[in-house]
Amino acid sequence: MRGANVFIVDDDEAIRDSLQVLLEAKGYTVATYPSAEAFLTVCRPGLAGCGVVDVRMPGMDGLALIERMRAQNVSLPVIIVTGHGDVPLAVRAMKAGATDFVEKPYATDTILEAIRRTLAVASGGQFNDIVPSEISGRAATLTTREREVLERLVVGSPNKIIAHQLSISRRTVEIHRANLMKKMQADSLSQLVRMALAVGIGSKADP
Repeated sequence: MRGANVFIVDDDEAIRDSLQVLLEAKGYTVATYPSAEAFLTVCRPGLAGCGVVDVRMPGMDGLALIERMRAQNVSLPVIIVTGHGDVPLAVRAMKAGATDFVEKPYATDTILEAIRRTLAVASGGQFNDIVPSEISGRAATLTTREREVLERLVVGSPNKIIAHQLSISRRTVEIHRANLMKKMQADSLSQLVRMALAVGIGSKADP
């Protein structure tokens, strides 16, 4: 997908510059914006490529940007970049239409793979080869407690909140989380969220 457009929206100049250098070295056409408001000045229906958007920015945040884009019929797929504490907001962004989210600090291979997958979606491909029936089959192997933990992860609840809600320790939540990740064959939290939403787990709940 050499030459594909990637739009970076981040208020951190150093991050914008370093990601631009990386992506241009890989053959992408890159444009950067210091704010959601700046990106909206060029955002229009039919815009091709994908966006890499920080979830936390002064003024309009990444979630609000995605909602504004959808309201303006802009279907550009967006990767949300999030800090660990902003995972609930990233999950909300996925429900609002984001294609993926990547937790900071991310490895070079992680962001490149997320962009590759997202551009595949933009060109009419599938995000992955896992069909809902396979996901449902994996979910059926979860214990009741693992399912409860999954439902809360998908609405964006952090481990400490899940522990309080289920009256268990944070360590127990971590163990259940590791087990359900293995059973669901998820390599990352974002992949786990995508699979769960694909079969309706947590899709109607709010964080």
